[in-house]
Amino acid sequence: MANKKTPTTKKSASKTTPHLQRKCGCMSVHYWLLEQDPQFHIAQSELEHAFAASRRLVQAMPPKPYRISVVIHILNSPGAETVTSSQIEAQISILNNDFRAANLDKNKVPPVWQGLIADAMIEFQLATLTPDGEATDGILNVPTTVTEFGQNDSMKDSARGGSAPWPTDRYLNIWVCQLKDGLLGYAQFPGGPSETDGVVISTYAFGIGGTAKEPFNNGRTCTHEIGHYFNLRHIWGDTPDCSGGDSVNDTPNSEGPNYGKPDFPKISCQNGPNGDMFMNYMDYVDDDAMVMFTPEQVARMHATLEGPRKLLVS
Repeated sequence: MANKKTPTTKKSASKTTPHLQRKCGCMSVHYWLLEQDPQFHIAQSELEHAFAASRRLVQAMPPKPYRISVVIHILNSPGAETVTSSQIEAQISILNNDFRAANLDKNKVPPVWQGLIADAMIEFQLATLTPDGEATDGILNVPTTVTEFGQNDSMKDSARGGSAPWPTDRYLNIWVCQLKDGLLGYAQFPGGPSETDGVVISTYAFGIGGTAKEPFNNGRTCTHEIGHYFNLRHIWGDTPDCSGGDSVNDTPNSEGPNYGKPDFPKISCQNGPNGDMFMNYMDYVDDDAMVMFTPEQVARMHATLEGPRKLLVS
């Protein structure tokens, strides 16, 4: 009797990004804008002075959360997979959990820093009214002939295949699109030109499921970039050594970005025994490894919301 062959099943390909390391374009756009726009440089300096002054005072938490109206521009490139409504819903939920320190995975923070997990008191909701007062669900599905966008803000310009922002003093504009070169996203710091203000996220790194791909499929790219939007810097200060800093005293100085899922402690810049706070949202680790903001990071965000982004609060 002939042996029967066991049928083989074809395994589906895992959903992975072309580049497995996080790549944020925020600082390259920031430095270019500083060179191009003197007023942006002045606005950033004024905000830093305001934050420095606020640190000398005892800051009370706001009596109620800052609530931000969000409009999401989904740019649908030819032949590309479409961002789903469940991805959008998941992303808003993730933002609300992360910025209220309600994320269940904050238990990954080592005991030494558990007391520094901070509630930013910021909440997000999809816009319910257009700038003209018409009812909306806050989601714009925009067809585009552009296959991939770069860091030149073309996704924010309808003449270049993008979608024009809603008034950026009233709405947080988020553009979700195909990005070049493995870029996951970028944001504009406070005080820049209104026509380009907002956050850009790759379709590969937005929400959960659908187009989102491991290891950036837990919505944390949006948390990271909105941190920049509220004036947070990378925890290593974007220098190739220990000379930089993020202007925040309760995040240990780090030599450079951390990737993947580091083991605690990860020591650099003589910051032992605890090392880098790599589980901070403003590092470069995988989505499921970044889980916290600190009190001084929250203070920076609040200085922004009481300053250049004051009109944003509904």
